[in-house]
Amino acid sequence: MRAMQKRMAFLLVTMAAVLLVSLHAQTQPPSAAAGTIEQITVHGKSLEGNLDGDSADRTVIVYLPPSYKTDTARRYPVVYLLHGYGLQVAGWMRIFKIEAGLNSAMAVDRAKQMIVVNPDCYSFYDGCFYGKSAATGDWETFVADELVKYIDGHYRTLAKRESRGLGGHSMGGYGTLRIAMKRPDVFGAMYALSACCAMDNGDITDQVKTAATYKTREDVAALRYPNKGTLARAAAWSPNPANAPLFVDLPIAKDGTVRPDIQAKWRENSLLPMMEKYGNNLKKYTAVRFDVGTMDNLMATNQQIDAAMTKQGIRHTFETYEGDHNGRIAERLETKVMPFFSAILAFK
Repeated sequence: MRAMQKRMAFLLVTMAAVLLVSLHAQTQPPSAAAGTIEQITVHGKSLEGNLDGDSADRTVIVYLPPSYKTDTARRYPVVYLLHGYGLQVAGWMRIFKIEAGLNSAMAVDRAKQMIVVNPDCYSFYDGCFYGKSAATGDWETFVADELVKYIDGHYRTLAKRESRGLGGHSMGGYGTLRIAMKRPDVFGAMYALSACCAMDNGDITDQVKTAATYKTREDVAALRYPNKGTLARAAAWSPNPANAPLFVDLPIAKDGTVRPDIQAKWRENSLLPMMEKYGNNLKKYTAVRFDVGTMDNLMATNQQIDAAMTKQGIRHTFETYEGDHNGRIAERLETKVMPFFSAILAFK
């Protein structure tokens, strides 16, 4: 009798568990279809002959949305995402969970389906800063012209500025604002996350003094992240083809005194002075948006960018959120950046 009672109790528990699982499955939304990742190589003529010795053949990771392979008549907007300093594009994709975030963002009712293009700007100095330099190459032209032309020529894109977005994080946020200001003919909307380099006066800091002690490429190659950062900015902002083997000028002279001519170049390549020269081009965008975490050491300088845009009459949205420089970027890309482009870009 007791054995039968135990068996009946076991059956009842099992049936209840099965029923709960069934009900749970019925109430859960269907899994969103996954997109496709393609790793390609794009040659940049504008990067040829750069003094850093970096390859002009650049790795680019392209995300194709779930319907791309099946809806073969459909064309898509494109978002170009620029990664931060010290990363290769594979690390950008992995650390910030780009593929999973895009799949989730493009689920029903969150973001429409788009192509997302991630170029690799890793360099001898751990990052190109997306500038225009004899040392690093002309990254402005590579991103805005050569890469866009390649993607439009090899994928089913909506090849017009109203259907192109530009975004990025940290160094990539700087690159986003820099290129957006100069190339409103190519992009129609932009979103920068935690943009760096709002104002760099080239002050003689300990980092600048240390950077001046490196004399050979072997010295620099042995450095670990982030110790090449000062030299990376010098390569992007104050290259010197006559100053082998590093081909950069720093804002400090051999005797330790300030070099005002090099400081002026660093200021010219900072976002706030660039905005005085090119900022009005941002008025041509359908939407301009940027954000920063309240615990990010770039908080104050992003607030300065916000103030400068307001003073210049540039329509924009600036948002702060509880977070540091890296901790919530994957979440922001999924829940803020992609829905933003979904709402703003032209889909036909």
